[in-house]
Amino acid sequence: MTDSEPQEPEKAGRDFRDAAARHSARPARSLVLCGARLADGRTVDVRLVGERIEAVGTAGSLEAGQDSATRVDLSGYLLLPAPAEPHAHYDTALTAEPPGRPQLGRHSDGAEPGDPAAEDVQRRTTEAALLQLSQGATALRTHVHIGDVAGLRSLAAVLQARRALRGLVDLSAVAVPRLLTGAAGAEGLSMLRDAVKMGAAAVGGCPDLDPDPGGYVEAVMEVAAEHGCPVDLHTDGSDPARLARLAAAVGGLRPGVTIGPCGGLARLPHQVAQRAAGQLAAAGVTVVCLPQGNCGVLGRPTPTVPSRTAPVRVLTAAGVTVAAGSGALRDAANQVGRGDPLEAAYLLASHGEARPYSAYEAVSTRARAAMGLPEVRVEAGFPAELLAVRGSELAGALSLAYSRIVVHRGRVVARTSAVREYCDLVGARELGLPRQSQG
Repeated sequence: MTDSEPQEPEKAGRDFRDAAARHSARPARSLVLCGARLADGRTVDVRLVGERIEAVGTAGSLEAGQDSATRVDLSGYLLLPAPAEPHAHYDTALTAEPPGRPQLGRHSDGAEPGDPAAEDVQRRTTEAALLQLSQGATALRTHVHIGDVAGLRSLAAVLQARRALRGLVDLSAVAVPRLLTGAAGAEGLSMLRDAVKMGAAAVGGCPDLDPDPGGYVEAVMEVAAEHGCPVDLHTDGSDPARLARLAAAVGGLRPGVTIGPCGGLARLPHQVAQRAAGQLAAAGVTVVCLPQGNCGVLGRPTPTVPSRTAPVRVLTAAGVTVAAGSGALRDAANQVGRGDPLEAAYLLASHGEARPYSAYEAVSTRARAAMGLPEVRVEAGFPAELLAVRGSELAGALSLAYSRIVVHRGRVVARTSAVREYCDLVGARELGLPRQSQG
């Protein structure tokens, strides 16, 4: 039989099983992170085997007998559970241009897969995802517009990027139709079902923009119940009556409901915001706030309706789980959006909405929970999704989080290094100041 001839089915199946057996017999890769400092102040070694943390021990205790393991020196680094991105918009990311110039990606409406416009969406999605990976986020959720002229083409491009990124970062998509009610919404509802079949992990949208917000929520809930997928909705939260109806409609849904960015709650009287927060808590709704700025779904801020971050302290006090995301990443809604999860945590802490540790949990533990992902701790048995950032304690790391090492599924997938250098300073040696310092 020549190489070009097809194999017999029995032999092909046997070869596949033999290959699978050889793969399963290979020892899982081992990685030891040496001398890392934890948020509780301990300095430890951490051994990763495969995609999980196998052991955490005192510094130097995991080196002996592990000659086959790859070692990474994390002296001077703080080791943390990796952040996650629960609210991105990659189909419009990186499209901001100076005034008077056409914005990239605007020609994508109506493009067929394989055309330059569809490839542009895929390229920008990939670039944005890799940018956030380098900043530490190993799991990403992006909201993708469906319907109108573009149909499902942007979603197809995002899902293609997801396949290309597999092994580097986990990317999932939320299908976002514009209308779901009335004659105009019938096509959107059909397309929403098709989007889930294509591979969208969640269903969402913005009820506030539909002529019948309540009907929109009911339609989304119906599709979510049919396919057993989560719901992730946009709302400003500035209408307490509408927010109360939304909470009543989604309460108790499993696998759960996420809403955001809810910046309008910050513009309500305090007692009204407290009452709305209690209703969301009773419904088991998670709120994803956007400390770095809003997203394009809800429109740009105006002098009469300024952009605000959701009142995290009010929501948390009422028992609402609050995560934090990035929103716009250098698009029309936020031309300077950086998509950095540590910056989101920094802003929550610097504005007094959370203490540093709780602020970091908003972009890590609670962000992962909002996305339905397993919890990550720097403890044996947990997933090996980790971020090492230069620093000795969390508050300082959030302030100067420049150098980063990212671990996804048990291997280093991204490194970012930054060095600050100074010219000679008289008396620096006597004061114990470094001539060169890494941020």
